[in-house]
Amino acid sequence: MTPAPFGRLLDGQPVAKYTLRNAAGASADVITYGGIITALRMPDRHGKFADVVLGFDRLDAYVAGHPYFGAIIGRIAGRVSAGRLQLPDGVRQLALTDGPNHLHGGRVGFDKRIWSVLAASPNSLRLFYRSPDGEESYPGNLDVTVTYTLTDRNELVVESEAVSDRVTPLSLAQHSYFNLAGEGSGDVLGHEVQIHAGAVIPAADDAMTLSGRLAPVAGTGNDFRQARRLGEALPGLFKAHGEHYFLRATTAAEPAPVARVTEPVSGRVLEVSTNDCALQFYTGVSLDGTLTGKAGRIYHPHHGLCLECQGYPDGAHRPELGDILVHPGRPQKRITIYAFSTT
Repeated sequence: MTPAPFGRLLDGQPVAKYTLRNAAGASADVITYGGIITALRMPDRHGKFADVVLGFDRLDAYVAGHPYFGAIIGRIAGRVSAGRLQLPDGVRQLALTDGPNHLHGGRVGFDKRIWSVLAASPNSLRLFYRSPDGEESYPGNLDVTVTYTLTDRNELVVESEAVSDRVTPLSLAQHSYFNLAGEGSGDVLGHEVQIHAGAVIPAADDAMTLSGRLAPVAGTGNDFRQARRLGEALPGLFKAHGEHYFLRATTAAEPAPVARVTEPVSGRVLEVSTNDCALQFYTGVSLDGTLTGKAGRIYHPHHGLCLECQGYPDGAHRPELGDILVHPGRPQKRITIYAFSTT
């Protein structure tokens, strides 16, 4: 596969774009800056293709700042409470980058790093990043590989593997914003959402600090065990945001279905499977009309939704809610599958 140039950072580092294709005609664009998925083209029920993820077609728009469109998030996806990283060898204070909490890996997380390309084929791309000991105050030299594969069944498979020379936390997430009607087509309030989880770890305050307690979804607005239209569900969600859904305490041997989203007009269906411990559902409420996407249209609240498979951000000291520690000699492996089809 021959990459295309996607610009240069201010320090001169080049950024490349790789386009994955499958035999069904679907394609995905991935750049080496942040491992960002900048485009994902999938067919509707009539075979018409549309780009179903939010983002930009210029590097400067990503560098200028964005809400993590399509990026690899790490070392820890989500909010570490008070930035206090409690490890077996003591407590580390992480930078507070989102109010009272540490968010998405810090000031310069994995989403802002240049990833090396280890291997590229027409339908697969393997990326690598070494996070040195002390980066963003995290311990240990951490080697991470992320492989994107676009199968002929219109599945985007995201596989990660990590090793470290010290005990360190790692909870990656793929942070694409999906709009199954097509990027730039408007809001996703008509999307029908189903989440196969019986409990959430709810937010404790307006800063979205996680409470650390399991709460059943039954009888609450967070219950998506049966498919619900997002626009009708929003009034029952805290700050119209979406919660952290608990799936399991330990990584499963194989990925299992965790969510399904349907867009009735186009007929596109997205089914998410993972072997990870949790799913962060986000409705795109903070899109505020200041960003213009690839189609030249402004992104307003709820113009995309996220289904972020990850661990519990405070899992370093709360393993019962999802262990996220990487131990020397024990690689951490995760897999998430975004499978597209039509009704």
